[in-house]
Amino acid sequence: MKNLNDDFSGWLMYHSVGVYPGHQEAMTNALARFAATWCAPDDTRWDDALAARGRLLADWAALLGAHDADVFGAQNVTDAFARFLDGLSDHVLRDRTVLVAADCFPSLHFLLSGLAARRGFTLRTVPIREGEDYVRDEDFIEAWTGDVALALVTWVSSLTSKRVNLAAMCEQARHRGSLAALDVTQGIGILPFDLDATPFDFVCGSTLKWLCGAPGTGLGYIAPHTLATGVEPAVRGWFSQEQPFNWNIDAFTYASDARRFDTGTPSVLPFVASQPGMTWLRGQPAGSVRTHNLALSHELIALVDENGYRLLSPRADDDRGGSIMVEVPAHLDAAQIVVRLKETGLFVDSRSRTLRLSPGVCTTRAGLERLAQCLPR
Repeated sequence: MKNLNDDFSGWLMYHSVGVYPGHQEAMTNALARFAATWCAPDDTRWDDALAARGRLLADWAALLGAHDADVFGAQNVTDAFARFLDGLSDHVLRDRTVLVAADCFPSLHFLLSGLAARRGFTLRTVPIREGEDYVRDEDFIEAWTGDVALALVTWVSSLTSKRVNLAAMCEQARHRGSLAALDVTQGIGILPFDLDATPFDFVCGSTLKWLCGAPGTGLGYIAPHTLATGVEPAVRGWFSQEQPFNWNIDAFTYASDARRFDTGTPSVLPFVASQPGMTWLRGQPAGSVRTHNLALSHELIALVDENGYRLLSPRADDDRGGSIMVEVPAHLDAAQIVVRLKETGLFVDSRSRTLRLSPGVCTTRAGLERLAQCLPR
């Protein structure tokens, strides 16, 4: 019998943590190489460490269709977005509105609601219509009025996998003259993205989820024209400078590119641990990961329909990210379902009565057949 610890055929957690073939070995080797370099009796360790960090940032830029100079690293998505907000001058936000959807990543809403009074802006949260499960694009656009200084768009909802029409959002940003920020965390790596087609002013994400990376690796992008307006984050350090090795405390100058969002000595290990997943993903044939995901998603939708679960995700492929979210019937306990499925090598998670299922490259039809046998009706 196959050891369930080595079997990812039932891994349906790509909305949380991504895996790929040979993941553990590749990450172990990457960290071992880092340890060998860092512990070597010479003075090149920082050169190698910063080069490794730079490689991951370059891959992030390539995924977006950006230049290397326009991206930066952070601890997580919230940290990346906070650095961008911090850099916006008071006259951009004060006495104006920041727009966000009720089904955004909660951590970003916590950040915005806490900053509203301090930065002097009004936070407008677009609600979900009664009896529905996600914010409609047309409701978000209707709430995007002339007083909106900044709109935060969530590409794919982490609770329903609802996918936003990015072109429509960019068009509204141009129409209103607003800044437009985009959280790509649940979409990047499984859906195609191109800044040339959808030119957002700011983009944030993480190497978790579909990029199959490690925690501690937040990623940001800022458009050059936005940076040129004078974005200056207050939290700054020696790596925020044009010349990081300047030690004259009276001669600080911000880096001319996105490096100004760096602060002190940068984190390196999460970037090293995340590189193998990024390399693997970028090495796959274009569209192949999504094709596999869609085939299994269709089977999942049919399965949950048959078992009487209410589908929370859009049925149309073009309106949905890579996940299938369902509401568990009232007589069943979602948390207990998660525990029982784990015992059979099926990995899902729950939020209240919502089950989240995300099939990725390691998920197989055999895993879904096992799910069909084990999922309570």
